[in-house]
Amino acid sequence: MAALSLPTNPSLEQMRKQARDLQRAVRAGDASAIDRVTAVHPGGYPNDPASFPLSAAQLVVARSYGFPSWPRLVHYFGVVAVYGRPGGATRDGAGNPDGGADRFCRLACIDYSDDRPAYRAAAWAILDARRDLTRDHIWAAAAASDVDAVRALLGRDPSLAQQEGGPYRWPPLCYVTYSRVDPAVAESSVLVVTQALLDAGADPNAGYLWGGLQTPFTALTGAFGEGEQGPGRTPRHPHSIALARLLLDAGANPNDGQALYNRMFRADDDHLELLFRYGLGRGDGGPWMARLGPDALDTPSELLDKQLRWAVSHGFTGRVRLLARHGADVGRPMPDGRRPIEVAAADGNEGMVTALIDAGERGPELTGRTALVAALLAGDRARVDRIRADQPRLLDQVLAAEPGLVMRATNVGRADAVPLLVELGFAVDAWVDGATPLHWTGWNGDISTARMLLDLGADPTLRDERFDATPQGWAEHACEDAYVAFIAHHPATEVRGGRE
Repeated sequence: MAALSLPTNPSLEQMRKQARDLQRAVRAGDASAIDRVTAVHPGGYPNDPASFPLSAAQLVVARSYGFPSWPRLVHYFGVVAVYGRPGGATRDGAGNPDGGADRFCRLACIDYSDDRPAYRAAAWAILDARRDLTRDHIWAAAAASDVDAVRALLGRDPSLAQQEGGPYRWPPLCYVTYSRVDPAVAESSVLVVTQALLDAGADPNAGYLWGGLQTPFTALTGAFGEGEQGPGRTPRHPHSIALARLLLDAGANPNDGQALYNRMFRADDDHLELLFRYGLGRGDGGPWMARLGPDALDTPSELLDKQLRWAVSHGFTGRVRLLARHGADVGRPMPDGRRPIEVAAADGNEGMVTALIDAGERGPELTGRTALVAALLAGDRARVDRIRADQPRLLDQVLAAEPGLVMRATNVGRADAVPLLVELGFAVDAWVDGATPLHWTGWNGDISTARMLLDLGADPTLRDERFDATPQGWAEHACEDAYVAFIAHHPATEVRGGRE
């Protein structure tokens, strides 16, 4: 049974209630509750469901969330009590520029709850109107990278470098690394402020548990930025590499699971190249592993495994080569049981296959429908024609089994195969999970793929099933302004009258 994910802002009382509810359900003979116990409890099927003890229910709840015992779960929530910070809050981005230092900090920093460029603009307006804002507020001074104010405050009280405060209850170092108030801020100012905090005792591994969830958001996480919301909403720090290097030099642990997760969605690897130089994939996991325990965090090697799986599944060949050079296990099976090279071959990614062979893997044998799909995704017309000549009905089988192949092609970095797919009958607007390929180009700001899809007949006015938005709406939500301007004035949008 796969471990469940903790809910946002979890509490030990929630876990206790779940255990009590499970105990009652088992005692009442509920089949699904008994199945859960059978799957997770080391004793299997309860000997006497009518007298199922609370301690057994607690063990099942703990194991359901990936903890080996109830005491380990209780320990985790003890750490949450110290380091947990609320997640999922919204912010007031509007209003006049007369806010105080706390409001400035809240708007200036990305917090992975509700991030928008307008908030950073509002923070700048506050700072521009109140130049004295940073004078007596170490957290605002850090967020503004105000060298003089930080030096003066630390000169009066060096302990401020370690003091949590401001609207997020972060130490000042996190306000430096999560701040995006000024994209033109001088690198020297950022580094001088950061070094001053470190010299005064700031912890380079400072961080917090967003919403009480397991993977810490560290100062290093803030420097690297990005994440599920995309770079339009949660950009990397304007001096991310220099800032991250300074933190790593001071002792920040490179095995930062949240930083790796946030930066895995795009193909560039400057963060990985830096982290590998400081020991990514090696060591004991650092202070957060010691604090939370091995049940809560991925080991260094598991972090590499996750990066490799994502890179293979999304066509990031350069990343796979980089990971392989640094010890990632390229032969470890994917979650579906296939070897990475089998996944790459089935996706038609010949460059990825070559990279994995270069790393020591043996090439796979593809047959039947899988072989045709691989040829289609490779955009290899000659190979497609040969397979069809030998098996004339195979294309119809693929069309029936995988009508969303255009989406798969764009997801695995094979957009160049789309013209052949459309020519052979695959719908350019095929729906997958309630959206079209064009919607995802809006989210990713991928103008070149969008232009190709539109030229092939994609409809920019279609609305997805979850948010009832067009591709332009997805781009607007992701703050991909260049894409919005492109698609709003594309002839296909204007002809269909689909502007939002």
